Amino acid sequence: MATLYQLHSTMNTLRRSAEEMSRTWRTGDSIILLGTTAAFIDWLNAYLNDSEIDSIAGIYALADDISQLTVNPAGKLNLESKLTDILTDEEWISLSQDSQFDKVVTIAL
Repeated sequence: MATLYQLHSTMNTLRRSAEEMSRTWRTGDSIILLGTTAAFIDWLNAYLNDSEIDSIAGIYALADDISQLTVNPAGKLNLESKLTDILTDEEWISLSQDSQFDKVVTIAL
């Protein structure tokens, strides 16, 4: 079984959030970036590498959250190539209830 981490961090707390995830991380876990966290995808990837988190099954973000970022961030950040998928609210709910996950953990620092 796997864990679905829901990550809601500012740039200032992103490293600490990655460290928090690394304490319980297992191969095959996934991450959903909530709020403005998707805007920090490049920093997140660097922090994940520093914390030795690997074998990530998927990294997702919510379409509504991305649409609220300033001036076409998806294009500038190239999110489509860095995320497994961009989810609607319904898809997020469905993913969080998927039987592949034995728990959903929210990290909001």
